[in-house]
Amino acid sequence: MFFSLPLTPLVLPSFSRIFLGFFIICALFIDLASTSSDVHKGYRLVSIQESSNGSLVGLLQVKQKNNIYGPDIPLLQLFVKHETEDRLRVHITDAEKQRWEVPYNLLPREKPPSLKQTLGGQRKDANTFTSAEFAGTELIFVYETDPFSFSVKRKSNGEILFDSSYSNLVFKDQYLELSTKLPKDASLYGLGETTQPHGIKLYPNDSYTLYTTDVSAINLNTDLYGSHPVYMDLRNVGGEAYAHAVLLLNSNGMDVFYRGDSLTYKVIGGVFDLYFFSGPTPLAVVDHYTAFIGRPAAMPYWAFGFHQCRWGYHNLSVVEDVVDNYKKAKIPLDVIWTDDDHMDGRKDFTLNPVNFPRPKLIAFLDKIHAQGMKYVVIVDPGISVNKSYGVYQRGIANDVFIKYQGKPFLAQVWPGAVNFPDFLNQKTVEWWVDEIRRFHELVPVDGLWIDMNEVSNFCTGLCTIPEGRICPNGTGPGWECCLDCKNVTQTRWDDPPYKINASGIQAPIGYKTIATSAVHYNGVLEYDAHSIYGFSQSIATHKGLLGIEGKRPFILTRSTYVGSGHYAAHWTGDNKGTWEDLRYSISTMLNFGIFGVPMVGSDICGFYPAPTEELCNRWIEVGAFYPFSRDHANFASPRQELYRWESVAESARNALGMRYKLLPYLYTLSYEAHTVGAPIARPLFFTFTNETKLYGLSTQFLLGRGLMVSPVIESNKTEVEAMFPPGSWYDIFDTSKVIVSKETHVVVLDAPLHVINVHLYQNTIIPMQQGGTISKDARMTPFTLIVAFHLGAKEGQCNGSLFLDDDELPEMKLGNGRSTYVDFYATISNGSVKVWSDVEESKFALEKGWFIEKVVVLGLRGSGGTIDVQVENEVSHTSKVEVSTRDHVYLEKMKVDDGMKMKNVRVEIGGLKLAVGKKFDLSWKI
Repeated sequence: MFFSLPLTPLVLPSFSRIFLGFFIICALFIDLASTSSDVHKGYRLVSIQESSNGSLVGLLQVKQKNNIYGPDIPLLQLFVKHETEDRLRVHITDAEKQRWEVPYNLLPREKPPSLKQTLGGQRKDANTFTSAEFAGTELIFVYETDPFSFSVKRKSNGEILFDSSYSNLVFKDQYLELSTKLPKDASLYGLGETTQPHGIKLYPNDSYTLYTTDVSAINLNTDLYGSHPVYMDLRNVGGEAYAHAVLLLNSNGMDVFYRGDSLTYKVIGGVFDLYFFSGPTPLAVVDHYTAFIGRPAAMPYWAFGFHQCRWGYHNLSVVEDVVDNYKKAKIPLDVIWTDDDHMDGRKDFTLNPVNFPRPKLIAFLDKIHAQGMKYVVIVDPGISVNKSYGVYQRGIANDVFIKYQGKPFLAQVWPGAVNFPDFLNQKTVEWWVDEIRRFHELVPVDGLWIDMNEVSNFCTGLCTIPEGRICPNGTGPGWECCLDCKNVTQTRWDDPPYKINASGIQAPIGYKTIATSAVHYNGVLEYDAHSIYGFSQSIATHKGLLGIEGKRPFILTRSTYVGSGHYAAHWTGDNKGTWEDLRYSISTMLNFGIFGVPMVGSDICGFYPAPTEELCNRWIEVGAFYPFSRDHANFASPRQELYRWESVAESARNALGMRYKLLPYLYTLSYEAHTVGAPIARPLFFTFTNETKLYGLSTQFLLGRGLMVSPVIESNKTEVEAMFPPGSWYDIFDTSKVIVSKETHVVVLDAPLHVINVHLYQNTIIPMQQGGTISKDARMTPFTLIVAFHLGAKEGQCNGSLFLDDDELPEMKLGNGRSTYVDFYATISNGSVKVWSDVEESKFALEKGWFIEKVVVLGLRGSGGTIDVQVENEVSHTSKVEVSTRDHVYLEKMKVDDGMKMKNVRVEIGGLKLAVGKKFDLSWKI
């Protein structure tokens, strides 16, 4: 939605900014040095035993106490378990007192036993040995007793994945420190949410602070809206790539220092709950990771259409005009959004009776729903403090708000004074679900957009409503604090001994958010639960939408945590209409695929200020291939709908036109994401894992395993330098055009203003349809299969798949009678080509009447003769089948052994009417 609050240093004079930056860097290095191993002597392992459930449980004792950042916790419990073949858990906590952990009901997992539960077993005195191993199927836990340290090794090759002997373990109430050695050639990814100027790879000595904050995404290397304390480590060992991931499941604020040869966590609370995922491929890593944190949410089909939003659609007539203009411009549009403009006084779950009168809004929704379009609105967590406001009244009656000294904590956001619901309280969840139900009865919206949920607060500290003046008074920018406030720094929760680099300026952790000494249900401190607020709200909102009509929910959230992708999509927040922000959007999108949030995208053309016409052309060409594709802008910026410039409209029709043809492919990728966690948009190294040149590539991406997007992301360019891994690559807009790469290298591609380069990789089959301007209509058009062989191959195999279902069902799965899954295969062998399908649960596809009209086969040495067609193992008539060929056009000069240019063709088999729900077999001789 809204303006994220800019950071103070951004408006300082240049000398001040430089001095402040130098000071902060020096302070951070002093902090790092002050906790080095010469000060902290760590812990020693006193005893250890193997429990009946196959885990290790040990007791650690501090070696030498000190008071830097507070007293050491004297006794720690170590819990180690190989939870699956590919997942190892290492959990370290206070042996005598329960500590805060991410709630087990929010992120389900096994609870470690208490030390008392394990005292009866056979315990081993750690004084009798110095080191030992605890092996699982894929990973080995190795530990040293004095000082205690541990490492994790890969069983297959002995590679050390994590080694805490780099520095001694530190465990205090409000300061935890743990480090690992790293090989200098390791490539690391993750640790977000942050805007990374150097691209997707983590960059040594950049700041990685994790603490959910309403800070605009234009701020680089700063803790932004989400917290994801997970990284993936990709190493190339002797030409063979191996990937693994490490998750520190901890919601407290933290700094993570990556130095190139080491990584250090500095956390201000909680426990060490470490999970190691063995991989060994990037896809396997994300599979293992999402199997633990929750598979990505099922998305409705329409969510993959194009979305239009703006903060500043001040009345319903403007919204209607936007929809009509998209239709006139013949630009695809599935979903229209409103920011807080539809609200009465910016209050959640209300309608402005003047600008969005309910009868007219209902008539508008009836009209667009009949066409297949959808409507999504915003909901912020802050509930207006207003005794005549029913949502607030019911909230007070149900005692749902976060407290400070026994009273609802008072803050300020858009409606003025607000209280924040406590989603850790089940009673609050029930109230929220009921409010969603009530609102849906008022307005039948199709999804909810939950924003400002880091939590954002325009004020800092303990506030009261001023007497004798209106707050806010309707003047000024709207985000200036007008409550009467005083700082809250008297507690150690508001002013912890270690200062994380919050907001990139070591801001107090309660700055512009809920005071960290505020209290949630059951005495939980905001200090501990701060970064899971958006996550807990996503869970409650998902429950609310699911309960209305039993339909598949659509939720877009700004703040995320580990597991948020199981419930919601994400957009990358308040960006700028600049070429730099266009470039950054690719890295952030790819990171969220690794985080298990594959439905992600950035505000196309930028949230603010006004983009140039050229930039908006290029941004829609990229944004048309974001998994989540939405144009959104700020009220202070000029209107930037895609039809505003004829040149942008042309680029939109071209790029979104292809997106809508690819919708069955994108939707099948979302099914893959939902079942095995695979990102929809992926870095190239996910497919070409051994190609080290691709490890830092952040200007191109894949959709699935074989559709590569190579955009223009610089001004005044009509060419793009694109990296092509080895193999044959076909232009998806004109599949007769091909690039054959013998090794990974850069190819200069033509890219005039309205052209986006997208290439299909060999060995791939993708299903496409004819497109349209609304996904509902596009979905019912005939299918075309694109089969891509390696150019001129004598032997080859291709495969692909298609998932179809009733996308209103909550579950995205087979076995419910309302879904069909098709595997497609193709081979070249002994001069013959064969293309066939295998169908699971055909009933749904047959009922819908979907059929394949064309099969286009790329890279063949010739067209051949008669096409044999079989359906369900019976010969089918081929009188209407039409075969046409076109020579492939080579976009690079090709070196061929005999010095002659290769002659290869694209073969199109048309006139088919193959039911998607029936097995078919096409074959012919070349």
